[in-house]
Amino acid sequence: MSAPPRGRRVGVSTLDRGAHEGLVRPPGQAARPSRRRPGPTLAVVIAVGAVVGSWWFTLAQETTSLPSPAVIGERGARFLSELVGIGVEGPTAYEQASQWLLMAELARDTVVMSALAVGLAGAVTVATVGFASRLLTVGELAPARRGTGRALFTATRGVHVVARAIPELIWALLIVIVLSPGLVAGALALAVHEIGVLGRLSSDVVDNVDHGPLRALRSSGAGTLQAYGYGVLPQVLPQLVTFLLYRWEVVLRATVVVGFVTGAGLGEQLESLRVRLDWDGLGLVLVTYVLLVLVGEAVAAGLRRLAR
Repeated sequence: MSAPPRGRRVGVSTLDRGAHEGLVRPPGQAARPSRRRPGPTLAVVIAVGAVVGSWWFTLAQETTSLPSPAVIGERGARFLSELVGIGVEGPTAYEQASQWLLMAELARDTVVMSALAVGLAGAVTVATVGFASRLLTVGELAPARRGTGRALFTATRGVHVVARAIPELIWALLIVIVLSPGLVAGALALAVHEIGVLGRLSSDVVDNVDHGPLRALRSSGAGTLQAYGYGVLPQVLPQLVTFLLYRWEVVLRATVVVGFVTGAGLGEQLESLRVRLDWDGLGLVLVTYVLLVLVGEAVAAGLRRLAR
């Protein structure tokens, strides 16, 4: 019987091997206390504390004055009854065909405004997202002149950040100073904000594309534009279209708020009726708006299925 090789342990049990490797605790050895990481409980406690603290701070202010629950209930019931046309003198807005025709025209203007905004935002996003991608400007597939790529990346990302940091309503207030109120001003206000949102979402998609086609194009001497047009855009276009349709639903809702300032679509009529305290007319605008949003969501869902 030959001797075992030198330096090699023979007959080591599974328990000893596991204890040696730190997988099994030998009998009689005390377990080491495990460090418990702060789980989601801590996050929930912090979030609840922030919400409760915010309410306490707000209600403790001297300027915060709320009516009694009885007064709130009375005012709410009266407002809702007038909103649906109960207790209104004469024919309500729901009973007048001319008002329904007016709502149809304003809904058409609202859809046109949203389509202009999304179309413009989509075109600018497709044209600039290549420069906002780390992969194509400062990453491994960037051109040889890294300084130019970094400058384009910083400038494009900066434009996207500023565009989405300012809400659509503020853009509308600024744009109507230069342009006259109307559909164009509303569409531009919505488009500028959406360029920032879509640019941020799309640049992340571009950074995660398959690198194979890009490496082949780079090795053949293709520049950033050629690599983006032939190697990136065919891969990300379906995802970009999906993002565009999702954002169109958001824009369709935001057109009413922007219409307050730009004087176009359902937003203009809603503000006018609010000033005149025409509550049943305002209710008709809200009904039209809800129907328009539901139809828009159905259309966008169908188009997304086609895009996939």
